Amino acid sequence: MTDRFTILDAPEEFLSAPLRLTTDLSAIADNWREMARRSGKARAAAVVKADAYGLGIEDVGQTLYRAGARDFFVAVPAEGATLRPYAPEARIFVLSGIWPGQEEIFFENDLVPVIASEEQLAFWMAVLTERGPYPCALHVDTGFNRLGLPMADAMALVDDVSRPASLDPVLVMSHLACGDDPTSPMNRRQLEKFQEVSEAFEGVDSSLSASAGIFLGSDYHFDLTRPGIALYGGEAVNGARNPMQPVVKAEARILQIRDAKAGESVSYGATHLLSRDSRLAVASVGYADGYLRNLSGSGIALRDTGFPGAEGVIGDKRVPVVGRVTMDLTIFDVTDLSENAVRSGDYIELLGPSMPLDDVARAAGTIGYEMLTGLGLRYERIYLEGED
Repeated sequence: MTDRFTILDAPEEFLSAPLRLTTDLSAIADNWREMARRSGKARAAAVVKADAYGLGIEDVGQTLYRAGARDFFVAVPAEGATLRPYAPEARIFVLSGIWPGQEEIFFENDLVPVIASEEQLAFWMAVLTERGPYPCALHVDTGFNRLGLPMADAMALVDDVSRPASLDPVLVMSHLACGDDPTSPMNRRQLEKFQEVSEAFEGVDSSLSASAGIFLGSDYHFDLTRPGIALYGGEAVNGARNPMQPVVKAEARILQIRDAKAGESVSYGATHLLSRDSRLAVASVGYADGYLRNLSGSGIALRDTGFPGAEGVIGDKRVPVVGRVTMDLTIFDVTDLSENAVRSGDYIELLGPSMPLDDVARAAGTIGYEMLTGLGLRYERIYLEGED
């Protein structure tokens, strides 16, 4: 297949960088449009917290805004302030809510706090008593036991005559604990509870589903969906084919090709003993770059389970990690490649169109979210522009 991530006219600093990260903004836009389509009658927001899952909130936010997104979710107010110039007419919801001392950043950047606790609600009502009307969202806990107002408190708020008249939520929301498992009975239990909340707050938009919940069907969509990981090409549903386009390609330069004899060891701890004469490629990436130590081919507890370590891709061939991943370097076994298939200075694909994000995550015993948000600062980054 043609690798659309190949850039022939990239700047020299990218072409020669020890680590390269290419982000396809057009794929992010297409993934958002696909999630908007799957959301049916509901509007699709865009979740861009954690610097757009590690890919850059400015570029990603602008791309999604141009694609049509008008509701965004960030984790903290500073993220919202960064996003605001790139999404000028959007509603930007801050999932961590608001605390004393943060009022200025919310009001100056037109950010919407998601009120997620009794303490925040009390503070917010005091702010409104002094300031007057300002939009907010209410997060209601339907069983996750993370953030959110208890259901009883949220329901009581509907008819609470003592609340300020200026308390006028524009959204009530909750979050599914097991949305990535369509067979979990927890999904239906949370849905039924949230239906009660949605009906009680008549006339207020309702939102329950992130990426995984969208795939559960129209009952879960309500008025607004909140796709996140799916926008970035990650798997949202366990055990199902991933319909999303790949978005990123991470590559590391091969610093050296070396020969080693059968019986010799590789990397720290001498945990990997070679069973044959081997050719080894030493790549310029390690756990300081988010290429997790758990991706090691040996010498870590995860490998004791019999689950294989990570692989990279050179050309169209997968090659395994051997020995332990170290801070700045990782070793791949390239013995099965022809001698002229790889040389020092070439690049190995760590994740991307030929090495799916979630395959790498599974090798580390984690999820695609952590792999993306853990990408380090040493990658030279380039963006393939999306269409307006």
